[in-house]
Amino acid sequence: MKKRLVVFLSCMMLFIGGGSVLAEKSASSELTDSVNEVIGTPYKWGGTTVKGFDCSGFILHIFNQFDVNLPRTSKSQAEVGNKVDKEELREGDLVFFNTSGRGISHAGIYIGEGKFAHSSSSKGVTISKLSDDYYEKRYVTARRVVKEDTFTAVMESK
Repeated sequence: MKKRLVVFLSCMMLFIGGGSVLAEKSASSELTDSVNEVIGTPYKWGGTTVKGFDCSGFILHIFNQFDVNLPRTSKSQAEVGNKVDKEELREGDLVFFNTSGRGISHAGIYIGEGKFAHSSSSKGVTISKLSDDYYEKRYVTARRVVKEDTFTAVMESK
């Protein structure tokens, strides 16, 4: 009887503990799932569909799923929302880069842990680290374009 009780309690502890881990994982599932669905989509200049995205078209595709309206170009997207310090980034913030030498010319979506999703002209939709030398040198700013209530809804599990 004691052995059964110990096994039962151990299983309950694993189940309860596992549940909290799953809940934490699913907290960002809607945004993460939306990004993961298009990883590998090829780059296409001016592209806004799953047949091909440019960087701002990728952002539009993801944020349209959450009824967040944004301008079409990365330069225009960098002018909306609230400026965010790099140290204060949270999932869903937009990050902007000067890759052309002529101002903001590339953008992505911060996904946490120092990483961002974007449509790269050489790799298509991919995930990169902000700390990668290339992006770190070209980083310009970040903007929070999602209101708090929308952010909460986006971060909830499906």
